[in-house]
Amino acid sequence: MASNPITNTWTLTKIRVRLAMRNRTFLFFSLIMPLGFLFFFVLVFSKGSTGWIAYILGAVLTLTVMGSFWGLSVQLVMFREAGILRRFRLAPLGAGPMLASSIVANYLLVVPSVIIEILACKWALHMPGWGNLWAVFLLITVGSAAFSAFGLIVASVTNTMQETQVINQLIWTGFLFLSGASVPLAIFPHWIQRAALFMPATYLANGLEAATTNASTPTEVLTDFVALTLGLLVAFEISRRLFRWEPEAKFPNSAKLWALAALVPFVVFGIYENVAGNRLERIQHNFRSLSNREAPPPPSDVH
Repeated sequence: MASNPITNTWTLTKIRVRLAMRNRTFLFFSLIMPLGFLFFFVLVFSKGSTGWIAYILGAVLTLTVMGSFWGLSVQLVMFREAGILRRFRLAPLGAGPMLASSIVANYLLVVPSVIIEILACKWALHMPGWGNLWAVFLLITVGSAAFSAFGLIVASVTNTMQETQVINQLIWTGFLFLSGASVPLAIFPHWIQRAALFMPATYLANGLEAATTNASTPTEVLTDFVALTLGLLVAFEISRRLFRWEPEAKFPNSAKLWALAALVPFVVFGIYENVAGNRLERIQHNFRSLSNREAPPPPSDVH
């Protein structure tokens, strides 16, 4: 294998994509299950109104993208326990290309699912418009990479598959229920809404739901993009530094504190939004506008 990091990353990416396409379980969870969620949510929550379909699409796209977190962490730990990573180490590879190939391969596999979900909403479920497609794909791109990197951190600091699954479940539950990805954030008590502003999943869910309903402003899209990009860069560097090839290499529990550094960008953004931002007001306005078309104008971007 060539020693060029970019060549190594692309070669590994192609291998990972081919392996995934041969896995029927992957095809079920990445293609069939998200569509099942989409049609179920539309049936239960759309209330017979096509106006809600775009909002539901944003939530389902969020779930599709966040699946990167769970899938990559479990896969990498499985590779390490099975000794597969040890074989890769024999080649002139560093941790960077190995981890970057995981992120790129996952993105290439997520995009077809996203396109199918959007087309299903437009053609089968009669979604009124396309939403803000450039914002949708911008957030999906950076969101897929960011949540992949978060998953790689979990894989780097956990020692066994059982430990990985427990930590994944705890983090995933928070991502799922406290970000607006499964339950609209606007219906939660105000203190939960404020706490949610410190979670990375909130910036993805809120951004995609606003983009699919064509309610996002350039300032909001830029804020979500910057927050997720900073989270990606910090998380990738942490996972690269903590990466282990051998199953025998164990980390002490204190090493898990490194994972908290990936939340620093979202702590900063959360403090800003709680003190000076108007994200919660916009979330509530967008939700009200779907329930009542006579909702008042949204707050201005100018503080």
